[in-house]
Amino acid sequence: MNLFGITALAEAATDAASQSAQPSGVMSTIIGFAPLIIIVVLFYFMLIRPQRKRDKETKEMLNAMKVGDKIVTIGGICGKIVKIKDNYVFVETGNIGTQAEKSVIKMERDAIKTVEKKQTN
Repeated sequence: MNLFGITALAEAATDAASQSAQPSGVMSTIIGFAPLIIIVVLFYFMLIRPQRKRDKETKEMLNAMKVGDKIVTIGGICGKIVKIKDNYVFVETGNIGTQAEKSVIKMERDAIKTVEKKQTN
């Protein structure tokens, strides 16, 4: 064998080895998208799912409100629910001691941050 035959055999062997080491076209596409898919899954489980859970709990809390419950609004106003009508809540604020210092505020349900159930004795 001459020198040309040996180099041709070496080139053929390296081509065969490199083709078997390279993943197929579909596999390389999947491997290319794997980091993106992992990021989307992590984003869902770390951000979207917990937010949906909090929104569901808030909606349940707002639907379970009753007259007499004590509330705190998003703006920090504390009071007691005196009337609920559709999407509005009438909240009594002011000094608990005297009727003259009390006032009633009409606000939307969505403006309520927390609800403390009234005490049953």
